Amino acid sequence: MKKLLTLLIMCLCFFTGCKAQSKVDNSVSGDLNLDKYLGTWYEIARFDHKFERGIQFCKAQYSLREDGKVAVLNTGIKDGKPSEAKGKAKFTDNPRILRVSFFGPFYGDYRIMLLDENYQWVLVGGSDESYLWILARTPKISDEVKETILNEAMRRGYDVEKLIWVEQE
Repeated sequence: MKKLLTLLIMCLCFFTGCKAQSKVDNSVSGDLNLDKYLGTWYEIARFDHKFERGIQFCKAQYSLREDGKVAVLNTGIKDGKPSEAKGKAKFTDNPRILRVSFFGPFYGDYRIMLLDENYQWVLVGGSDESYLWILARTPKISDEVKETILNEAMRRGYDVEKLIWVEQE
């Protein structure tokens, strides 16, 4: 009976999306003007992940696809050689949360948590505290902008000491 109960709980968690509570505030609010967001973004900083490990000079290019989704092209340099990853993003009910995929049917959250009113820099998170990116329209950001973004990330509970500052042009 105990094994059956355990199996039922595991199935319930699987089918209802049960997961551990996030330790950070990754909430989003506000609208998103997609036309202003599309284009090239430089990766200024990120949390370390296997899929981006060792990549420098990172850029993300967002463009609208014919099917209404967003094409994502990430480029950079790894071990002196060009690196490229193509993906796609689809919209959710919240304009500041997209679902991005680089690996077939597997999607992850792309949460626009803090966005400059002129769309010059952005703080992006994921579904939990494991993901954090700082992106900008230029390869460098001012100390003032950096401080604003880092303060917001810390206020939300992110460990900004884990950020990797990406080498750019």
